Order: sequence, then C-alpha cells, then structure tokens
Amino acid sequence: MGIALAVAAASAAGAPAGTVYTANERDGSITRIELQSGAQQTTRLAVSPHNVQISPDGKRVLAVGVSSHAGHGGGGGAKGKLVVMEASSGSPEPVLLDAGDHPAHVVTDAAGARAFVSDSGANVVHVIDLASQRSIGQVATDRYPHGLRLSPDGKTLYVANMRGGTVSVIDVDSLKETQRIAVGKGPVQVGFSPDGARAFVSLSAENRLGIIDTSKGRLVKKVAVGSMPIQMDATPDGRRVYVANQGTSSKPADTVSVVDPVAGKVVATVTTDKGAHGVAMSKDGRYVFVTNIEAGTLSVIDTAVNQVVSTHRVGAGPNGVTYSE
Repeated sequence: MGIALAVAAASAAGAPAGTVYTANERDGSITRIELQSGAQQTTRLAVSPHNVQISPDGKRVLAVGVSSHAGHGGGGGAKGKLVVMEASSGSPEPVLLDAGDHPAHVVTDAAGARAFVSDSGANVVHVIDLASQRSIGQVATDRYPHGLRLSPDGKTLYVANMRGGTVSVIDVDSLKETQRIAVGKGPVQVGFSPDGARAFVSLSAENRLGIIDTSKGRLVKKVAVGSMPIQMDATPDGRRVYVANQGTSSKPADTVSVVDPVAGKVVATVTTDKGAHGVAMSKDGRYVFVTNIEAGTLSVIDTAVNQVVSTHRVGAGPNGVTYSE
C-alpha cells in the first residue's frame, strides 16, 4: 500500500467546501479530493473497491471489494473485504475485515457502530461490529443484493436485489427482513426522500427510476430516465432526484437525469462524462458529485443551474462516491 499526491485537473475557484472520496475499482485505490483546493490523495489498497461510504461522524471511510487480482465479482476463491480507514489526511494503514465472497456496498447504522455489507454471492447482508471488528450476524435477502441505504430515521435498511427484482426491507434492531417489495428488472441501488416517505430504486434493465411509497410498502410509480441508471440521490428538500445513467460498456452513457418525484418526470438532463455511475450530494443540496466509470473522472454539478462546474481526474474505474463536509 502507498499514498500518492496529485492535483485536480479542474480549477478549484469557487468550488464547494468539503471532501469527496471515490472508490476506483479498476486500479485498487481510493481517491480523497479536497474540493476547495483541488488537492488529491490516493490510497492504494489490496482490494478493488466497489463502493465507499463515509461514517455519520465523518471520521471513518468504509469501502468494500474483493482481491485486486480478482476484480469485482470475485472468483478463484478470493475473499471479499471491508476496508476501514481514518478519514484524516495521512491516516494509518487501512484495516481489512472479512466481508463474505462478493461484497458490493456498505453503509453503517445511524450511530456508525455497525457496518452493513451486501454480499451478492451469498444473498445476505453481513453485520459487522466496527469496535470489535467482528461479524455479529447476517440477514438473508433475495437474489444478488447490491446497493443498500439506511432510512432517514435510521430504523430500516433497504436493499436492492438485482436478480430478484425486489427490494428487501430490513429492521436494523431485530436484524430481520420484514418485507420484499417487487420493483422490476435489474434494481441496482436505492435511496430515500429526506422525510423517508418515498424510497427510490434504479431499474437498470428498464431504464427507469422506481418510486416506493414506504408507508404502503409498494412501488407506486416508474419514471423513464437514461440508459442503465445506477445510483441516485435526492435533494434535501425532496423536490429533485439526481440519477446517473451509465449505459453499457460498448456504448457508455454520460448523463444524469434530474427527476421531479412528485410529478413523476425528468425535468432536466445534465451531461457529465462517460459511464456516469456513483452519486453523492452535498448536505445543502447545492452540489452533486458523480463518478464516471469509463472516463476515470468525477463531475461536480451545480444544482442551481444543472451544469457541470468542475471535473476531477481520479483513479481508473471510479465506482462508488461519498461526500463529507
């Protein structure tokens, strides 16, 4: 493992405050970007990180992936790992914890005490106590659990099951799946409106964003977006959802669809870079950060004008992204 410093390709003039981390799956690294200065720090890992998540207190960076030699999807007996890093610059070496055969995404509970890791190979969500660094349980899901998010009230975990066509609803206290919601083809990731009244799911095989009424526990609407939508995030006022459209490897897309979830339609389309994939939003909703997996870049979108205002070159195959103030 080693650390290299670089400077963002884009000008940092007028840039937002805060820090963004990208999981660069194709070169086994995590890039830390100080947005105002444009300075970067890249940490090389022994795994190919598929997803990255900052802890609620902003002190830890969590990532999941398999051996750098295996690539996403595992194989060859490779074991997946949960990577735990200190968020501060110049932090100690990352800690690697066992996380099943094919870990896809990771989030923590509201206190940041437990990590929830979706294991697409075993059809479970692993629960890992971060203090003891040990597994304390697992929850069965539908087939190929992938993206997962914690509800705004911190009580439930929604998990997109790509091959099951469902979303699992998990009670984080009892660690039991309480419901499976049928949503459609190829659900990749989930998200929530800030009040928790709606959940969103990207339907990659339908080119649609699904909208779930969480009180009713069912899908109530589908909105046509771009080619192969992957991740999404909602603005703090709940009026807009930003959906990254990746496209295919042979024909990568380069757009973000801006959806009005109440009207159920796309109200704007933002051009980013090839293979738009991961999405994270600033706390005030002014900026959206999008990884472009085929271009190896991060786009910064100003939501006031729905335009890319800066672009940062990161590692190869940037996948997941997370933001910290």
